[in-house]
Amino acid sequence: MRPQAGTYPGYYHNYIPLVKQDNIIDALNTNETETYHFFKSIPSSKGDFAYEAGKWSIKGVFNHLIDTERIFAYRSLRFARKDEKQPLSFEQDDYVPNAELSKRTLESLLDEFSTLRKSNISMFGSFDNETLLRSGNTAAGKASVLSIGFTICGHNIHHMNVVKERYLPKM
Repeated sequence: MRPQAGTYPGYYHNYIPLVKQDNIIDALNTNETETYHFFKSIPSSKGDFAYEAGKWSIKGVFNHLIDTERIFAYRSLRFARKDEKQPLSFEQDDYVPNAELSKRTLESLLDEFSTLRKSNISMFGSFDNETLLRSGNTAAGKASVLSIGFTICGHNIHHMNVVKERYLPKM
């Protein structure tokens, strides 16, 4: 089951179509493998590389994926549990500089990502179809639990494409 138009804010349309799977668990599993292997293929010595002054480093991009997944998973849980309060939005540009990435390695981020994704696969796997179709309000608009899961995957794909296009050719 894929999210249907109208079950998510327009902004999510930047991400959901990037996901090829039709099942949320298949999507999360495939995306975990692809994301993990992609960032693992980048030499550790390139983790602090940014393609331009003022842009995030590769570690910054990867940390952004982890932070965003954590926040989106929290939203999914709230909506799955019928929590009617709108979760607060977050400012991504404030998160990366405050992540103390100079103390982190790509390997530590890989471990964190893998642990987080396994947890989220478990969480989404516990939701039945009715729960996946529940929705709640975000700052961008109404979103179903299912659409948030697909957005997590599509968001990763989007940023891996950015790294391929803007970072890797310049390294």
